[in-house]
Amino acid sequence: MGVQSKPAPLPPWGAAIAGATGAVLANTLVYPLDIVKTRLQVQVKRQPGDVQADSEQHYTSTWDAMSKMVAEDGIKGLYAGMNGALIGVASTNFAYFYWYSVVREVYFKSKKIPTPPSTATELILGAIAGAVAQVFTIPVAVVTTRQQTQSKAERKGLIETAREIIDSEDGPTGLWRGLKASLVLVVNPAITYGAYERLKAVMFPGKARLTPGEAFMLGAMSKALATIATQPLIVAKVGLQSKPPPQRQGKPFKGFVEVMRFIIKHEGLLGLFKGIGPQILKGLLVQGILMMTKERMELVFILLFRYVRQLRSQQLAKAAQLAAKAKNTLPLTAK
Repeated sequence: MGVQSKPAPLPPWGAAIAGATGAVLANTLVYPLDIVKTRLQVQVKRQPGDVQADSEQHYTSTWDAMSKMVAEDGIKGLYAGMNGALIGVASTNFAYFYWYSVVREVYFKSKKIPTPPSTATELILGAIAGAVAQVFTIPVAVVTTRQQTQSKAERKGLIETAREIIDSEDGPTGLWRGLKASLVLVVNPAITYGAYERLKAVMFPGKARLTPGEAFMLGAMSKALATIATQPLIVAKVGLQSKPPPQRQGKPFKGFVEVMRFIIKHEGLLGLFKGIGPQILKGLLVQGILMMTKERMELVFILLFRYVRQLRSQQLAKAAQLAAKAKNTLPLTAK
């Protein structure tokens, strides 16, 4: 990650574009893992005597899910809902990195003596940025989750899926289903980026720019820690945003606590960690690629800004010289 323990040399929008670019690239590369972990998280463990609906697929593992999805719909089945997912990823990460840069700037301006923020401060700054980002971008996440859990026969486009959600009993507020869980889950990126900053300070003290390999390693380590800590909430949020399972007979969940109780009742405590394999693998790859890309993008922006400032300085210097020459010639022309 390009955020340092001092005010960043980039404006907030520069950090936001760099972060969003890295996130889109990373999520494009690992999208099949994203849809697989979503399918695994919404399915309910089959009990003896349960009758399986014709359209209902049940997966036993990551590989089993990928094999059945490809068999049903070809390779494109692994990329269902990707357009909406990437829009959500871009908007969420742009908003997150923008507000993260803003709140860090405010924090450093409030300090008389610039000192590196503590781990607790890093977590708070990250949580504030994450909460603001979630409020504005969660509708896209809700639509994407619904698309990823639709069968081939039910599959609709981004707009059609959004209309279906709005036309449900929740109305337009259905686009913000799972907001409370998402606001609680801001601790995930907060833990991720807080851990990234602390690990960076410990493992690479005083180093302003990390190599791609170093950024990937730190990003992967920090994301794994955050995922393990928040997996039950991730599963509950996915359950809230997808269609209710057959056992609910079409009745939607009212909150993430109700989802967690349902999962524990039907699958036990371990059910709260279903899909953690592809979730961690996806998180490791996405965070590693995101941070590696973001570090490079920020460096490109810094070099670009430096070049623009040099051009501006040269133009101002030339303008000053021309003004000085014009001033010196004015008395002569006046005579």
